[in-house]
Amino acid sequence: MTDLQSLRKCGYTQVYPSGGQIQLHLRGYRRHFSPNEMDLRSEKIQRILSKYKFHDVAVEELNKINRIHPEMKAIPDTYTFSDSTQKDLLKLIGNIPVKYEGRSYNFPIQLWLMDSFPFTPPICLLRPTNNMVIREGKHVDAKGRIHLPGLHGWDYPKSSVVVLLSEMIAKFEEDPPLSAKSSGESQPHDLLAFVSNLHINEGDARHHDQSTNKVSVIGGGDLGMASVLSILAKGSVDKLVFIDVAESSTKCGSTDLEIFSLPKVEISRDFSASAGSKVVVVTANAWSSEQSYVSVVQTNVDLYRGIIPHLARYSPNAVLLIASQPVDIMTHVAWKQSGLPPTRVIGVGCNLDSERLAHTLDITLNTHKQAWVIGELSNNKVPVMSSIGLGSNAQPEIAQGSGSTKPLLDRAFEMMKNRGQRSWSVGLSIADITNTILTDRTKIHSVSTLALGWGGIGAEVFLSLPCVLGSKGSTRLAGGTLGQEEDGKLKDSITSLSDLMTQLKI
Repeated sequence: MTDLQSLRKCGYTQVYPSGGQIQLHLRGYRRHFSPNEMDLRSEKIQRILSKYKFHDVAVEELNKINRIHPEMKAIPDTYTFSDSTQKDLLKLIGNIPVKYEGRSYNFPIQLWLMDSFPFTPPICLLRPTNNMVIREGKHVDAKGRIHLPGLHGWDYPKSSVVVLLSEMIAKFEEDPPLSAKSSGESQPHDLLAFVSNLHINEGDARHHDQSTNKVSVIGGGDLGMASVLSILAKGSVDKLVFIDVAESSTKCGSTDLEIFSLPKVEISRDFSASAGSKVVVVTANAWSSEQSYVSVVQTNVDLYRGIIPHLARYSPNAVLLIASQPVDIMTHVAWKQSGLPPTRVIGVGCNLDSERLAHTLDITLNTHKQAWVIGELSNNKVPVMSSIGLGSNAQPEIAQGSGSTKPLLDRAFEMMKNRGQRSWSVGLSIADITNTILTDRTKIHSVSTLALGWGGIGAEVFLSLPCVLGSKGSTRLAGGTLGQEEDGKLKDSITSLSDLMTQLKI
């Protein structure tokens, strides 16, 4: 049976040559298949492709990929996102040719195509076999996630998978991300025949947990610089990436760091440099000259839209620590835009005030009990005290308001009023929180966190509350009973924050 007879038997009603291609009519569809076109006709692939928002453009791009990289195969599969949600998507698997030290190797990769492809970039991963070891670097993290400038600045139609693969090949030739697994030191040129003759098999990927204490600070200016220097001074960081955001009104400072070349510090303007961070600190602000407060805050929200999703994608297991203003609102926005669990998106909030309060009570007033400032970072914030003393092994909780504790708190709070929050002091606070997370210290900090459900709060707002912090993020302490005045301030904050959030375009 000829090929044309086979096609007719499959249900094609008309088949005839047309300009070097085969033109097919099938159940009302007219398509042109070149002899080497990617086969997208399987029922499973068609079912998934039908859900793609830009179906025809996606098919056109897939065929373009096939013409230039026929080794790339489209496979239907289910992708699991960082929040454990799943979606049926197409992925491309195959090998890309990489030359290194005069030898040619085939590096196995997979590209997950989102359902808005090609207007959004693919998620790119290495697919090492059992004999391979991932070499973490600037463009590949410890789990094999590939990070490239082309992905960060994706702009279809200027950006495409074909262009991306070319960039990937060029970067991998500079710094190969795979080496052979051996008993001695792994070298890139140890990738011998098992790489060049690789067979693609699903489920061969092996990832390695990242052990480096890497922190990224996003946004320049005085606060960014203060955060970098304070985090370094704590001594718990192995690598610190400082990304000066050009669109931020708080930019600049990175040039001086480059001039004086501090140890452990990498200066970058590419978000991909933050890949694999355990903590990502965001200090960027973009204040506009708009008259209304809502418009001013919206400029920061717009800035975040071009920052936060990239940071979450490059470091899906990081804790996001927000220091942009207004901190409670921007932490809420970062949580919305990142897709990360609320336990891993926190704001610096009232941590500085809390540390000052505890110090004042302990040293000046000789109280020796934990204390925190909670609520909105505004005039509505309120001081609270722990039910137990310092050094106790019992689980602390907020003590009920009483005639004995309130005068102490009010006095300590009054003593703090003239102490403003300067960049260096906020930077020290950021460093203290970062150190707690990196060292998994499980210390209690008052940080801006999702307050829904705490103490009967029924609104989705972010407020500073006492949280136990560690390497996996934050765990709130149980809600406590507040006095009438303190409860009223908290309710006023919830109302104002909720109202502002409804007016913003996230």
